Amino acid sequence: MNTETHAPTGLKKWLPLVVLGMAVLIIVIDTTLLNVSLGTIIRELHTNIQAIQWVITAYALTLAALTITGGRLGDLFGRKRLFMAGAVIFAAGSLLASLSHSVGMLLIGESIIEGIGAALMLPATSSLLVATYKGHDRATALGVWGGMAAVGSAIGPVVGGFLTSHYSWRWGFRINVFVAALLLIGSVVIKDSHDLEEKPTIDFVGVLLSSFGLLAGVFAIIEGAQYGWLHAQKIFTVAGHAISFGSVSIVPVMLALSVVLLSLFVAWEQSMVRRNKTPLVSMKLFKNKQFTSGAVTTMIMSLGQVGLLFAVPVFLQSVHGLDALHTGYGLLPLSVGLLVAAPFSGAVLSKKFTPKRIIQVALVLDVAALILIRFSMSVHSSALSLLPGLALYGIGMGLGMAQISNLTLSAVSVNEAGEASGVNNTMRQIGSSLGSAIVGAVLLTTLSGHLTSGISNSPVIPSSQRASIAQEVSAQSSAVEFGGKLQTVQTLNPAEKQEIKSLSDTSTTSASQTAILYTVVFMALAFVASTQLPGGKHIEHNESVAGPPAAH
Repeated sequence: MNTETHAPTGLKKWLPLVVLGMAVLIIVIDTTLLNVSLGTIIRELHTNIQAIQWVITAYALTLAALTITGGRLGDLFGRKRLFMAGAVIFAAGSLLASLSHSVGMLLIGESIIEGIGAALMLPATSSLLVATYKGHDRATALGVWGGMAAVGSAIGPVVGGFLTSHYSWRWGFRINVFVAALLLIGSVVIKDSHDLEEKPTIDFVGVLLSSFGLLAGVFAIIEGAQYGWLHAQKIFTVAGHAISFGSVSIVPVMLALSVVLLSLFVAWEQSMVRRNKTPLVSMKLFKNKQFTSGAVTTMIMSLGQVGLLFAVPVFLQSVHGLDALHTGYGLLPLSVGLLVAAPFSGAVLSKKFTPKRIIQVALVLDVAALILIRFSMSVHSSALSLLPGLALYGIGMGLGMAQISNLTLSAVSVNEAGEASGVNNTMRQIGSSLGSAIVGAVLLTTLSGHLTSGISNSPVIPSSQRASIAQEVSAQSSAVEFGGKLQTVQTLNPAEKQEIKSLSDTSTTSASQTAILYTVVFMALAFVASTQLPGGKHIEHNESVAGPPAAH
């Protein structure tokens, strides 16, 4: 039967893209929403930057751990059904997060429940697009999808800043409830897609090994400054019970555990294939060079992008004293650059240049932008000094993200769409969680070291108090960074308190500059990974290899 003449056109044709694009937008917005509200949340929940860093990172980590499972569930039970279930769970988590009165409650609401909902929705969005559109329409749809993900990263700080300053940071989550309701209503225009050839089984052992393997690694990176990278600086406790490894810190132990668990995960997946069972991740997917190189490039790009969006708000709020709204405005050049470049990349440049070349040019622009941002940071500079670098970075980000998603997911058939989408989004979220974890660790470690050294050598602070102040500041550096009150510091006279503030600004600036240099390295590594991308314009998988899409 010829279905081409009955294919939808106009608004009806693109309504599914609008709904699915809106879904990926709110999912990604939530990865950056809290960044500009750090100071406000720290004061309101009586916590520190490390705890909020855990909330931000844990959301990405939940996505990384469960997105493949979400993609697999969509393949087996229907992608539209999983999309709708994910929207309901996402709304429930958002509502709980909006009512939070402690970091623990916020962690459960946003990072866990909301993260689970997002993990069900996210792979369904891209795999439904692959199943719905073909040829140039698919390239357009996936380009818009990638662009919406990038836009979400960019406008998250602006939205978060506006809501925090004019209403409350809680409204960032409350709005998600209404958006989720719109997604459920809009899902009526989406045609379902699932894999009828697969048996409905889930590799639970694979889920556990991959989840705990990732968790152990991220824990080590985030907590390295607190527990010590090698030698134990603090006793590790679980439910009030101390766990000691002698003079060795818990950090290298957790890193080793992460490597072991992830290695076991790979071995287990291979054994599942040998036993003719359905693995969580089919290792044969990584034999597809186009898909693998695209997914790896995406992951490393996310390292730099999330790292930047964590470091810059810290600098603007702690050194220049900006509130959430003006921090969002400070990041506006990045958003504008991205919003201009993303559609330009898909509509104009893609007709003249190969996706690989566009992505590589984007990465070169990002490296140049990050270097410019690094040298624009100083204690006496203004937020405007970051404008050229942030705008250039937004342009590079828009050019690259609009192309990389299409290139990566066009490498697979519709049959593999759910799994490939899950793996690709998992790689992206691994990059996001590691990016915020690494940059956060660098910020806190560098800040603590510089503050301690500065106080110990300060001629203004009385020598009799230097040791005690340095010790307290080292243990609670983020409290100083965001203007928190430390008991020892309150005993100082105004001149000595001003010295602490000056040292804090200088140390935070230096820590931010160091963190930005790490993002430069990440983007340079992404460029190296991009050399393995296919160089031609014809990047779409030949559907005839996998059989007719209509069967799925």
